[in-house]
Amino acid sequence: MNLINCPGCGEIFVKNNFRDVCEKCWKAEERAYDTVSKYMRKRENRAATITQVVDATGVKESLILKFVKAGRLRTTQFPNLGYPCDKCGGIIREGRLCASCTSELKEELERYNKEEKRKQQLQRNQTFLSKKSL
Repeated sequence: MNLINCPGCGEIFVKNNFRDVCEKCWKAEERAYDTVSKYMRKRENRAATITQVVDATGVKESLILKFVKAGRLRTTQFPNLGYPCDKCGGIIREGRLCASCTSELKEELERYNKEEKRKQQLQRNQTFLSKKSL
């Protein structure tokens, strides 16, 4: 059993794989989702931005972002909805990193791997030279 404090209200609850908040906060989140979902389903609101949705519904931006990240509000249906990249904060529509941060991370990994290979080669050379001198 995993007892934690609810990040919404501070109440102690048993955390499970389906909910990261207590029952009371979960119900409040579901009501907020219904409000946002009803707003977004209207044809004239489908191109709304996060800020416009917050202003129109009164639902907190962090909660709307949670719905988008969880896939409950699909960015394919709502072209102006997105959420921040985990690294730089730029708005993205899928994954956890933007293309720029993904590219930067790949380059860093390649540099690291090259450096590790170089270190291994130096180690092998030193081992070879020490055996040769014996």
